[in-house]
Amino acid sequence: MADHPALTGLAACHPADALVQRWLAALAHERRASVHTVDAYGRVTRQFLTFLGQHWGRPVGPDDLATVSLTDLRAFLAARRGDGAATASIAQAGSALKSWYRWLARAAGIRNPAVAALRPPRTPRRLPRPLAPADAEAVAAAADQPEAEPWVGARDTAVLLLLYGCGLRISEALGLTRSQAPLPAMVTVLGKRRKERRVPVLPVVAAAVDAYLALCPYPLAADGPLFIGVRGKPLGPRAVQAAMQRARIALALPDSATPHALRHSFATHLLARGADLRAIQELLGHASLSSTQIYTDVDAARLLDVYRHAHPRA
Repeated sequence: MADHPALTGLAACHPADALVQRWLAALAHERRASVHTVDAYGRVTRQFLTFLGQHWGRPVGPDDLATVSLTDLRAFLAARRGDGAATASIAQAGSALKSWYRWLARAAGIRNPAVAALRPPRTPRRLPRPLAPADAEAVAAAADQPEAEPWVGARDTAVLLLLYGCGLRISEALGLTRSQAPLPAMVTVLGKRRKERRVPVLPVVAAAVDAYLALCPYPLAADGPLFIGVRGKPLGPRAVQAAMQRARIALALPDSATPHALRHSFATHLLARGADLRAIQELLGHASLSSTQIYTDVDAARLLDVYRHAHPRA
């Protein structure tokens, strides 16, 4: 467990540090949280222990965690704001502390009712910014690199089509293996917390993957990655982001046109064509319907925009 990137480097300055290590290990290996989540939550708890140690003038032990007051918790969040942290970061810090204390109550018998009363600041809900259907369809073709070998352009086209045509995250598209191609009508992808789901594959997406494989100069191991870089190593997210940037420039799209915006476009365009919200939830791999419901706001915002521009009295 100690080889997880986010579990290293925790300074042994407080006796309570061991509880942080155990919690991060549980996040990483039991709940299968992402490296980024474990790293962010670990950073918050380390900052919290350091703040308490300075606030109280002594090291923080396990028993002290049960005596932390609501004033202490609010003072920590206020100190974060004083250091220039954004509202979203402060809200994340509050969520991390609540999550840690839930684990402390369950795994270590350390309970603190003050934490339940903590109310982190609410962050404004930002709506996804999908591309127009015509722009989303044009992105894959515009991502080509004229100076690169043909197989590289075919690869980038295939990856971007997977993001829009199947609603995949970058990590899900790059997690496909060679043994999964030619892509069937339904393909299994590995999503967040290593949860599998099956998504339908459009013929145009399958054809793009076939075209890439026909041109790829490297032998691909069956259990290896489907998409590789120019040196034959697994393709990384930066290459996909660069392909999207080329398409964005070529099509004069706004900065909000990112690879993840293709996933947003997938969901928004399905909803606009009458798709069921529960079905979209399954296709996107959202654990909660509330995560998917944001797309109803997107569609409503689009309709309102059309109304304002089209109605003579708007």
